[in-house]
Amino acid sequence: MRQFLNKFTGVVLALSFFMFSANDTEASKTKNKGDDGGLMKRSEIEAKYVWNLEDLFKTPADWEKEYKALDASKDKFKDFEGKLGQSADMLAKYFEMEKDFSERFERLRVYASLAKDLNQKDNKNQAQYDRIMNLYNQMASNISFVRPELLAIPKAKLKGYLADPKLQAFTHYFDNMLRFKEHTLPKPEEKIMSYAGPVESAFMKTYSLWANADIQFPSVEDENGENVKMSHARYYSAMYSTNREFRERAYQAIYIPFMNNINFLTSNYVGSIQAKIFRAKSRGYENTLEAALDKNNIPVEVYHNLVNTVNENLEPLHRWGKLKKKVLKVEELHPYDTYVTLFPSTEKKYTPEEAMDLCLKALKPLGEDYITKLKFAFDNRWVDFYETDGKRSGAYSTGPVKGAHPYVLMNWGYTLNDVFTLAHEMGHNMHSFYTQKTQNFPYSDYPIFVAEVASITNEVLLLNYLIDHAETKEEKMALIETALNNIKGTFYRQTRFAEFEMVVQSELEKGNAVTPDKLAETFGNMYQKYWGDDMFVDEEERNSWPRIHHFYYDFYVYQYATSLCAAEAIAAKILNEGQPAVDKYLNFLKSGNSKYAIPTLMEAGVDMRTKEPILAVIAKANRLLDELEKLIAEK
Repeated sequence: MRQFLNKFTGVVLALSFFMFSANDTEASKTKNKGDDGGLMKRSEIEAKYVWNLEDLFKTPADWEKEYKALDASKDKFKDFEGKLGQSADMLAKYFEMEKDFSERFERLRVYASLAKDLNQKDNKNQAQYDRIMNLYNQMASNISFVRPELLAIPKAKLKGYLADPKLQAFTHYFDNMLRFKEHTLPKPEEKIMSYAGPVESAFMKTYSLWANADIQFPSVEDENGENVKMSHARYYSAMYSTNREFRERAYQAIYIPFMNNINFLTSNYVGSIQAKIFRAKSRGYENTLEAALDKNNIPVEVYHNLVNTVNENLEPLHRWGKLKKKVLKVEELHPYDTYVTLFPSTEKKYTPEEAMDLCLKALKPLGEDYITKLKFAFDNRWVDFYETDGKRSGAYSTGPVKGAHPYVLMNWGYTLNDVFTLAHEMGHNMHSFYTQKTQNFPYSDYPIFVAEVASITNEVLLLNYLIDHAETKEEKMALIETALNNIKGTFYRQTRFAEFEMVVQSELEKGNAVTPDKLAETFGNMYQKYWGDDMFVDEEERNSWPRIHHFYYDFYVYQYATSLCAAEAIAAKILNEGQPAVDKYLNFLKSGNSKYAIPTLMEAGVDMRTKEPILAVIAKANRLLDELEKLIAEK
């Protein structure tokens, strides 16, 4: 059934444009380095900085007990086969059983996933996660009969069933499901399709294990002359270093394992796309893009509108590259120059406590209820802050889990970038928390298309707050630079990734060969197009596409860009209109899957089928550039 089968696909809401950052500092008692000089062990971290998984299960034994109980119940669903259309009572009983199974499953899965991500070198945790996902795949097979049976119920009979008080809440659910009628196969074929799940997920699993556990980075000399072994977080720290030679060394080093394994990485990525093509074609979609967007009832035109409108308006990014080249006084602008600040004297270090305090102050326009819930999350270990040996890289928030709270993973680096990452992920966190408190099955999660709106709204409000409270002209310039970097990373970069995905998958759908050289050429040419002639595209950058783990998520990244457009519009309404806009926004956070994504955003005043929200962000980028160029000229 769609609710269960899609439940976990959007539960991890990850951040790509602010994925890592990490400058060590002596300003905090808790540092990135452990006692032996390497990454910290979890035993070296104060409890307040790490997750309390006991909020999900008190002990691993409790998890095991619940797992066995749920596993024993999975075959009960077969008792409904051939009976779903018999009566409203029968249908209601089925839904009640699925609701119970789905909510218990999610609690088990999230616990296992979090434990695994805390130490991906621990085979025991990986095995635990594999067990719960095996149960998922078995369950998918057991209920493969459900959708065909529901779709076979005559419309008049179904209408009568939905008039029953026990089923009235499922009206939108059935409307959403009936959209897929032409893409639903007969029972035997649906059962076969259910067996494809482990095959499709194997590519992402393989990549994740390699990139987070098996990958071996070289060591480089840092700006202090010390030899440091590269890591995902240390790479981003290096990209913010004002020492250009160190940035170049780190940049070249981080890509060595990727370039040395480019054939494996290409084969794995192409294999993941071929699996998507198999599923899309089997279900009668024209292509993988149509299949991916149809999950949330998003018109393909929304995707094309974004890519085409951005391609018509690349000048602000070209201007930004030209300005960076001028201020940095370099003959050639390279990709490793795109992160470093133009205003190093204004750089500050931020402890987690300082970041949490900033978030609470900056997000005050969202109202007392929001702030109270956010503070509770900070005070009760919903965030795991520090990078440790074997811990998954990046940052994410888990989605709604009924009867529990969502969790946030971080890899703290003490930069302003980390403050924005925390605000971003807590946007996801609060969205999930409001949803799971408000919505019941089957609407207790939310469309992926709107998932990034809440997170980026937090970023916009944080940046507005910081700019308003800038103490010097230099600090204001640095914050305007941050705003431009947000547009660069969230808007332009993610659209470039979206275009890359579209082109590569289209090539494979046409039956054309996609080789390492072809991927490097495509990725490199797009990088050049987006940044313009002032950028020198290194060979490493041409082969940097394997670092983007979102490419395994099936046309996910475009939603970062559309969400920035929506978030900018919503934040402006909140700041300009006050409580009425706040009320609409909180209703948005509570809406879950009770309606389609496009109408949900339209009720908040944003229509992503049009060019207007996109052009508004482009206009803002030009205004910011005008202001920054003026402030620089006045120095």
